[in-house]
Amino acid sequence: MFIDEAKIFVRAGLGGNGVNSFYSDKYTRYSKPDGGDGGNGGDIILKTDPNILTLYDFKFNKYFKAESGKHGSGKNKKGKDAPNLVIKVPLGTIVRDLDSDCIIRDLNEYGIEIVIAKGGQGGRGNQHKHEATNGLAGEEKNLLLELKLIAQVGIIGFPNAGKSTLINKLTNAKSRIGNYPFTTKEPILGVINNDDLRIIVADIPGLIKGSHLGKGLGDRFLRHIERTSILIHLIDLDPLNGRDPVSDYRDLNTELSNYSQLLSRKKQIVVLNKIDVEGAQENLKKFNSLKIKEVCVISALKGIGLEELVETIKKKI
Repeated sequence: MFIDEAKIFVRAGLGGNGVNSFYSDKYTRYSKPDGGDGGNGGDIILKTDPNILTLYDFKFNKYFKAESGKHGSGKNKKGKDAPNLVIKVPLGTIVRDLDSDCIIRDLNEYGIEIVIAKGGQGGRGNQHKHEATNGLAGEEKNLLLELKLIAQVGIIGFPNAGKSTLINKLTNAKSRIGNYPFTTKEPILGVINNDDLRIIVADIPGLIKGSHLGKGLGDRFLRHIERTSILIHLIDLDPLNGRDPVSDYRDLNTELSNYSQLLSRKKQIVVLNKIDVEGAQENLKKFNSLKIKEVCVISALKGIGLEELVETIKKKI
C-alpha cells in the first residue's frame, strides 16, 4: 500500500537526575560532595533510507519515544547518556511541525540526518558544590510527514491512456495493467537504464477534470510530480475509448496550471499512444492541427516508437 502522508508524535528522552552524595573517610575531616551528573536523554533523529519507498510503516506506529538518561551516582560517576532513536523515512519526505504549521526540513537527499527532537540535558550532581538538580525533559513534537516522490520524469494522462503499459516497457517497474480506468491507484516508480544514464520515472494515477480541486484524489497525485524535471503528456489516440486527443491535451494543461504555475512551466514531452489501433490515424490528424513542434507517436503495447521516446527524454534531461 502506498502511503504518502502520516501524522506522528515524537518525544525525546528525559535527562537523568544528578545526585547528592558525600565522600568521607577517616582521613577526611569534612565530607566532600561527590555526586555525579545525570546522563542526557536520547535525541530523536530522522534519516532518509533508500530502501524505504513509502510512509506505510507509520500507518500503525505513530508514537516514538527515546530512552531517558541514567541517573548519576556517587564517586563523581556520571550517568550514561541514552542512545538516540533513529527513525528512517523515504527520500522526498517533507517534515512539518503541526503545532506551528511550519516546514522543518525537506529530506530530498540520501543520507540526510536531522535531530527532530533534542533529548533533555542531564541534571547536575552536587560535585559542582551546589545542590543536585533533576534532568530536563526532552523535546516533544507533533509532526506531519508528507512524501513527494523524487523522479526526473513524470507520466501524466487521463485514465486508460496507457501509462502503466508505458512505464513497464520503458523501465523495470511492475505497474498493474487493465483495460479499465483507474487500474493504477498509487504512484509507481521505475528506472530507465540507458548508456550509463539512470533516469527515474514516475507513473502518476490517471487524472480527471477537477483533479486540482481534489476530485479522484488528483491533488494528492499531482504533488508527486512537483519535483520532476520533465512531464510526459500521454494522450490516447484510440477512438473506441471515446476520447478527444485535442481536448485531453488542453484539459491536462489546464489541470496543471490550476494546481500550480510551477507545473505548467515544466518541460513537456507530448506522447500520442495507441497508434497501432484502428482509427488512430484520424485522431492523429486531428491532433496535428495544434501544430505542436515536437510530438512522439508510439504504441506502448507493441513497442513502436519507444527508442525514439527514450532519446527525446535523454535530450530534454
